[in-house]
Amino acid sequence: MDNWIRRALLVDPLRAKSVVMTVFGDAIMPRGGSVWLGSLITLLAPFGISDRLVRTSVFRLADEGWLEAERSGRRSQYRFTAQGETRFTRAHDRIYAPVQPPWDGRWTLVLFTAALSSSRRTALKKELLWEGFGHITPGVFVYPGEKGVALQDIVTRTHSAGEMFISTASDAAGATARPLSDLLALGWQLETVVKDYQRFIRCFTPVQALLSEADALEPAQAFTMRTLLIHAFRRVQLHDPQLPAACLSAGWPGGTAYALCRDIYQRCSQQAEHYVTETLAVEQSAVPALSAESVGRFGLSA
Repeated sequence: MDNWIRRALLVDPLRAKSVVMTVFGDAIMPRGGSVWLGSLITLLAPFGISDRLVRTSVFRLADEGWLEAERSGRRSQYRFTAQGETRFTRAHDRIYAPVQPPWDGRWTLVLFTAALSSSRRTALKKELLWEGFGHITPGVFVYPGEKGVALQDIVTRTHSAGEMFISTASDAAGATARPLSDLLALGWQLETVVKDYQRFIRCFTPVQALLSEADALEPAQAFTMRTLLIHAFRRVQLHDPQLPAACLSAGWPGGTAYALCRDIYQRCSQQAEHYVTETLAVEQSAVPALSAESVGRFGLSA
């Protein structure tokens, strides 16, 4: 297993800021949501990320509004900001829960107002694409299904209530025109997502075999493997628009990738959590128990 980990880190070097986010979401949020900088540095060390890079990463994440710091003497403790926690919660649902929602044939439609500035258009476009919307024409975005909660969050957080029109749409009965389902080929480049899922499956299928043959992992080894797993899966999932099953082609690899990730995650979690608890306990007198929500990740039981 150590050989696989070393090869993985060599073939695909990790960006420090991105791994900090993965560790925060997967290991810190389930245990109270805050971590001393020294403990975070320890958790990131197995990935070849230096003290300096961890410090630089959390500083940048704080500057971008994701994290906030609380100082105690010469030490700093970090946690998500309120805004960061809201966005994390939405990302959490996309990563850990099997998402292929049912679909009643209706679409969510978003249109920008003509007066919207170029910079605001760019910022709102980024938000909508992150939520899985397809970009059909300039200023027009669609999604096959309901997106009310996500859109309300975007509108509130970006103060854009007067800058967008939001409605639902469906094919008009009796009208002779192209069906709205044709928008699927226009709004999303799913070929890239398919290739990313296939790459994930190729990469981690050998890990599943290694875990079946090997003795129990050491805690540090299990934490490293679980983090690499969820980091890779997170990168694919957050680029997947999470379209309803009715909109996907036969043989869509997302389900296979999810099942693979779920299995490896389950095999690593007990020892990984032991390592996280021991690491946090160095600087915390009491480490919070796992939250009920995190215990149920991937539909797993405690």
